[in-house]
Amino acid sequence: MKKIRPRFGEITPTHSPTGKAIVVWWLDKTNMNIIGFCNQKGGTGKTTSAINIATFMALAGRKTLLIDMDPQGNATTGLGADYKKNTTSIYEALSGKIALKESVKETGIRNLFIVPSSLNLTGAEIELINLADREYWLSNLLKNMDEKFDYILIDAPPSLGILTINILVATDKVIIPIQCEYFALEGLSNIVNIIELIRNRLNNMISISGILFTMADFRTRLTLQVISEVKRAFHDKTFNTVIPRNVRLAEAPSFGKPIYYYDAFCSGAKAYYRLTEEILGAKIQGVYDGKEEGSR
Repeated sequence: MKKIRPRFGEITPTHSPTGKAIVVWWLDKTNMNIIGFCNQKGGTGKTTSAINIATFMALAGRKTLLIDMDPQGNATTGLGADYKKNTTSIYEALSGKIALKESVKETGIRNLFIVPSSLNLTGAEIELINLADREYWLSNLLKNMDEKFDYILIDAPPSLGILTINILVATDKVIIPIQCEYFALEGLSNIVNIIELIRNRLNNMISISGILFTMADFRTRLTLQVISEVKRAFHDKTFNTVIPRNVRLAEAPSFGKPIYYYDAFCSGAKAYYRLTEEILGAKIQGVYDGKEEGSR
């Protein structure tokens, strides 16, 4: 017999990781824009994309929250936060020790906030796997958060484990970054199949926002072939903006800065600026006004 997911407003009993009974109200996404960045293959530019799109959304005046669900914590360090000293991270929220709002931290960039990762998140897969309704923990945390955001962006780990499943259940749109190389095509079909499975069984609201080409080197024939193959297979599911291979994009995380604050006029920064406009469906005003080329 197929399990029917309750509508918003209906309640269902479940238990927290601490063993206490709680009541779950299913996530109302009416006024939320929740975007997950997912690909089980590593090195696709997933975290770089999440950081920089979140930054440009914030610069566009959208109140934005970036949730780092990757135990590696690269989105956390990429925004200058101290990964190893986080005592109120997404792990504590998933463990039921604190409310999600208690783990929200300012980034120093207006309108941009982060829920950091921590080293302890590596244990969350094991702790969640045997719990009832384990796929819905993140979704329930977001529903119970008092503070509202225009956009919530979630950086997933490079795997298809329970953390990524939680993200796919909580989100209504998924961005799939893929590197312009042959093996990326194989990984793409896997994540698309998983999203379809989630849509049929756990979250019928989920859809693919777009497939994002990253680290494109237009000097090579392979890049053009990969882009052509994916566009032929997925038609309108690919973004028009392509992120080029750019040294400055690779350097910025080591300084704990989004690319706009490291080198605003490099090709990578301009590409993420155009991509964010594409996602928002609106022009971003004032981001480059009065900013001189070469300034950081």
